[in-house]
Amino acid sequence: MTEIAVLTPAADDGTYGSHWPQVMARLAAALSLSGLTARPMAWPDHAEDASALLEFPLVLPLLAWGYHQHHPRWLQATRTWAQTGIRIANPASVLAWNSDKTYLGRFEQQGVAIPPTVWTTDASDVELAAAFDRFGTDTVIVKPTVSGGAWKTLKVSRGQTLTGAPEGSAMIQPFLPDLAKAGELSLLFFGGRLSHAVLKTAAPGDFRIQSQFGGLYRTVEAPPPAALALADQVLGAIDEDLLYGRIDMVEHEGRWLLMEAELIEPDFYLSEAPDRGRLFAEAAARAAA
Repeated sequence: MTEIAVLTPAADDGTYGSHWPQVMARLAAALSLSGLTARPMAWPDHAEDASALLEFPLVLPLLAWGYHQHHPRWLQATRTWAQTGIRIANPASVLAWNSDKTYLGRFEQQGVAIPPTVWTTDASDVELAAAFDRFGTDTVIVKPTVSGGAWKTLKVSRGQTLTGAPEGSAMIQPFLPDLAKAGELSLLFFGGRLSHAVLKTAAPGDFRIQSQFGGLYRTVEAPPPAALALADQVLGAIDEDLLYGRIDMVEHEGRWLLMEAELIEPDFYLSEAPDRGRLFAEAAARAAA
């Protein structure tokens, strides 16, 4: 068996500490299909000195939860990992730029369709009023550009005062009813190959599709060709080699729009994968060889 490292939250983390070991067990079970064992390593412990990670043929950042709450340290860590030369996948450069959702704007410049978005450093009531008019809508979504799991994400209606607005860089988008009704489609890729697709829908009365908010997931056997085309376009816009990627999208008014390209620590929904993660494990084994 070949031992690899999986980056996790800090040992004293109080937010994710009770949950990540369960996910670690599922990842370890999948990796074992290709003769890999996984050792958990807390990512903050290796932000300044990554020499301990050099002993591993592969480092996976798949449980580096909470990076968005410690973003400056995360960026320092990605620089350290790149400079140290550890074999990390996805690459440290990807882990840096993918941690700030302004990358969506760069994708848009390359022709990738995303929801209409206002990028701002001051998510104020004035900015909000202008966004309502610009989008021609009465409901918008406001969230930090550095976020995860709907952290500090707000749904605001016209006439409401913006309470709890994100500090610093933020994004404002029109609320898409299709996301709440039809759901968000996730396409999972390992080693450049499509593994499976999952449709995530929000609980009644909510707009967040994450499972911690009651979201429901189901396998999509045959993703629409247009959705596959969007995923291929997104992956083609990325210069670095990817071991894995989850492309999240929503269909709005007959057009598929990119919501996120999750390239750091996405849930792979391996319980929904027909092979229960073998394609992921094989890609990891090749990267560790």
